[in-house]
Amino acid sequence: MDPVLLSRIQFGFTAGFHFLFPPLTFGLGLLILIFETLWLKRNNELYKRISSFLIKILALIFVMGVASGITLEFSFGTNWSNYSRLVGDIFGAPLAAEAMIAFFLESVFIGILFFGREKVSPKIYWLSALLVFLGSHISGFWIIVANSWMHTPAGFEKVIVNGKISRLVLTDFSAAVFNPSTIYRFIHVVIAGWISGTLFAGAIAAWYLIKQKYAEEAKSLLKVSLGIFIACAFAQFLSGHVHAVQVSHTNPERMAAFEALWETKEGAPMSLIGIPIESERKTYFEIAIPKLLSFLIHFDPNGKVRGLSEFPEDEWPPVLFTYLSYHVMIGLGALFAAIAGIGIILFLTGKLYTARWYLWGLLIAGPLPLVANEFGWIAAEVGRQPWAIYRVLRTAEAASVVVPSWQILASLIAFFAVYAFLFAIFIYLLKSFIQKGFADGKSAY
Repeated sequence: MDPVLLSRIQFGFTAGFHFLFPPLTFGLGLLILIFETLWLKRNNELYKRISSFLIKILALIFVMGVASGITLEFSFGTNWSNYSRLVGDIFGAPLAAEAMIAFFLESVFIGILFFGREKVSPKIYWLSALLVFLGSHISGFWIIVANSWMHTPAGFEKVIVNGKISRLVLTDFSAAVFNPSTIYRFIHVVIAGWISGTLFAGAIAAWYLIKQKYAEEAKSLLKVSLGIFIACAFAQFLSGHVHAVQVSHTNPERMAAFEALWETKEGAPMSLIGIPIESERKTYFEIAIPKLLSFLIHFDPNGKVRGLSEFPEDEWPPVLFTYLSYHVMIGLGALFAAIAGIGIILFLTGKLYTARWYLWGLLIAGPLPLVANEFGWIAAEVGRQPWAIYRVLRTAEAASVVVPSWQILASLIAFFAVYAFLFAIFIYLLKSFIQKGFADGKSAY
């Protein structure tokens, strides 16, 4: 098999597995901070019990995130050595900032949350919750900086030797950090993380209400979780729209692939569903809303949107995979908005805690934001192809040239086995935490 393809599959698998966990830390960290604030202000043991329960789950997720994330940085030196050699001066800076500024901050204070309830004052404990919350988001920011730079590179110069790029040199750190897509993508990812963590917690609360266990804690957890989820489910539409507008201007062929827009059009339709066939440049069974894509991008129903035909075919992303991933993400976002809307109605009518059909729906929907995150990430990364760094370095040129296919395949199989084992442990421990229920609040350990 092609070693570049195998390297892409391996990195996609390991990164995708790792990406299950950081978004949950965003939402759970926010909930813990809220309940620790309520505990500090109202001195109600209920909030302390809920926070301690969530801290156990957060610690488990944090450990899984660390264990699965370590391999990613090593892979840059093994499978992607050309990339590391060319862009190490730039790409290494945000990764170093993430480790030194954010990771150590989060890891130190999550230790206090997990072990230090009875060892520090309530105010210091609350401060620890705040710093864990901030640390996870700062960590996410620097990772988004590094990834966004690959989509919209800025603040660098090329060093050319014998007509080829020898390396890329950082010339403007601020321009590289705040490249044209960083802020849009960071806001989008943060809101997605809040949706993930709050619906995950809401699903746990719904399970307790279905089983008629820990009713007081479950109702409070569901009320707070669902309130944040509702706000974020609607806010994500605005965030996603703004981000899509940015993509249409900075990565137009990716937007064309998202919508399977083969030809440039004035009054371009927005595709809702279909099966795009790249070899035929045609989308079968398509359902589309006339002129909506032009209106959303330009606020003009007759605005021009560039199609794939304007770009060399060897610079097209894989259209079918990109299109389907993007539309799965959008579809799940619409589902979350529907869940949020129904939740508002049930809360206002006083039926939120007794509507078993809705509680079962929350339980089933609990993991779906993680699915949406994965497909959104796939749409972005596959949509950037064939570029490792957009219009600077192709993915095929970024791969290592000395690692044979059999070694990559063997390591991929090993990663799959190890990660399957880790995930089984994660599910077992998560299940045991939930079955044990809410601790007495004295310690999260």
